Amino acid sequence: MSELFKKLQDEMKNALKSGDKDRLSTIRMLISEIKKVQIDSKKELSDEEILGILQKYVKQRKEAYQQYINAGRQDLADKELAEINVVQEFLPQPLSEEELTSIVEETIKELGASSIKDMGKVVKSVMEKVKGRAEGSVISRIVKEKLS
Repeated sequence: MSELFKKLQDEMKNALKSGDKDRLSTIRMLISEIKKVQIDSKKELSDEEILGILQKYVKQRKEAYQQYINAGRQDLADKELAEINVVQEFLPQPLSEEELTSIVEETIKELGASSIKDMGKVVKSVMEKVKGRAEGSVISRIVKEKLS
């Protein structure tokens, strides 16, 4: 069993004991998502694969949050934000813009990238290096700035 999955289960027990219903609900949802993918793939998931599921979940919650804000439903937006905050506790700390820019510049040098045509391979390489510590859209924006 992966360390991250074990940590999620432990946190679920803590939330149950403390009576934190919102936190409990969010963690149960995450565990359910992970188990669903495990059943579909018929294998134990690694921490890295579980991180991917958590990141996808956060991305979906952020999209829902934005839709609720646009619709003027602050109550539902707040609920999404609370879920995002719980899930982010289990994700690695995101890289700062400066750290990410440094990694992008280093990768451009390594690959010998010189034009916007090289953007795809640079973004792919950076994504592998940062392993979920930065959003793809931010990476793409920085790569585009550096190659333009």
